[in-house]
Amino acid sequence: MTTADTDGEHGPTNGGAGGGGGRKFGDIRIGGVRGSTVSFGDHNRIVNAPQSEMACDPAYEELLEAVRQLAADLERMVPGPEVQALSNELATAQDEIQRTGRAGAGRLARVRALLQDASASIGMLASGVAVGQAVGVLLGG
Repeated sequence: MTTADTDGEHGPTNGGAGGGGGRKFGDIRIGGVRGSTVSFGDHNRIVNAPQSEMACDPAYEELLEAVRQLAADLERMVPGPEVQALSNELATAQDEIQRTGRAGAGRLARVRALLQDASASIGMLASGVAVGQAVGVLLGG
């Protein structure tokens, strides 16, 4: 592989045709790139951001939004053990929906059970009711 000096003052670094200053480039070969961003040329701007969320069924989109709302509400509460367990399960459910576009029935059942366990603490939160309703729709009752 030939490398090149791009400061404009030197020729190729492998002893190729040089002289006279300016830029001289040799052959550049890249076998493969995964999970990265590559750019060639001057004045490029590279942004390597996470991939967008997986598209999902409208019922899961509704659940995802309700989970986000409830998670934000729970952050403002003093966490007891029930609230902490619910918060952890909501984070896992949110991640699963974002990655796969859905959440498994087992995960939804755990969220439902944890909502019931934490009901004394979150009973007044509309976001908790929204999550419960969205889970009920997805589990069929």
